Amino acid sequence: MADSNIDFVAIGDITTDAFIRLKQSEAHVVETDGRKEICMSFGDKIPYEKVDIVRAVGNSPNAAVGAARLGLTSAVVTIVGDDENGRECVASLQASNVRTDFITVQKNIETNYHYVLSYGAERTILVKHHEYDYQLPDIGEPTWVYVSSLAENSLPFHHKIAAYLAEHPNIKLAFQPGTFQIKLGYDKLKDIYARSELFFCNKEEAERILNRPPEKIETLLEGIRNLGPKIAIITDGPKGAYTHDGNEIWYMPMYPDPAPPTNRTGAGDAFSSTFTSALILGKTIPEALAWGPINSMSVVQYVGAQRGLLARETLEAFLESAPSDYVAKRM
Repeated sequence: MADSNIDFVAIGDITTDAFIRLKQSEAHVVETDGRKEICMSFGDKIPYEKVDIVRAVGNSPNAAVGAARLGLTSAVVTIVGDDENGRECVASLQASNVRTDFITVQKNIETNYHYVLSYGAERTILVKHHEYDYQLPDIGEPTWVYVSSLAENSLPFHHKIAAYLAEHPNIKLAFQPGTFQIKLGYDKLKDIYARSELFFCNKEEAERILNRPPEKIETLLEGIRNLGPKIAIITDGPKGAYTHDGNEIWYMPMYPDPAPPTNRTGAGDAFSSTFTSALILGKTIPEALAWGPINSMSVVQYVGAQRGLLARETLEAFLESAPSDYVAKRM
């Protein structure tokens, strides 16, 4: 039987991110209907400033590292290939005090490797999720399981997770759907939605999940809760974050940036994992809402999704020095 003295087990794909910083003078941005796009001409040789290689990232590994930095015992369920990239990802997690007992090494397949085109603080990510043979190890009975981005062939794996949770009703589930999970849709993942204590997404994702045009946050929160999750949390970029637990709706502004953001990769993961970790540590929903944006603020000051993740003492110091209007408000 697996060790049950684990606070936080994150399930999801792992990757290496290669950040390619583009020279802003060599590419241009166009905006159509409020959507910005990076444009480069075919045939051009585009100079870039530098490349930063960041190991052991992905929504779930980022969340596990965030939980560990806040003092929780955390682990990752993921798959790597039998290659140097995979070994470096495992070593990186171990260096961040994340348990790697539940990582599977699969032969004859590569570890995921993504390319991030960085343009100022914004980024476009070129992703390739290898189709692994997903199996769920015996994770015991952790306090929380956190499920996020997996590949398109992972639908049966989601049902295995749901079945495991049905057999262990004391485990609480946080679900932060990735791109492919949103694409799968509610009907195929309704067992996961129904089991979720927490559900995280941004406003645009909520609209896609619910197949609705732009609507008020309150309507979207209620729509997500109607799919099964007990507590819906929706972020809206610089406008802030919102929660609905069936009784109360809370709003939290973003924590002010101490300097212009360097790169926004990992901000959502930082918010979601910090909110979940705060609840594990006994905080209330309004308190968890105050914790989340602080870690997001810190993460965007660095390249990569994990370098800026804070220890609990540092996060609490930021909270103590927060502006007077940085408080959760009941709507």
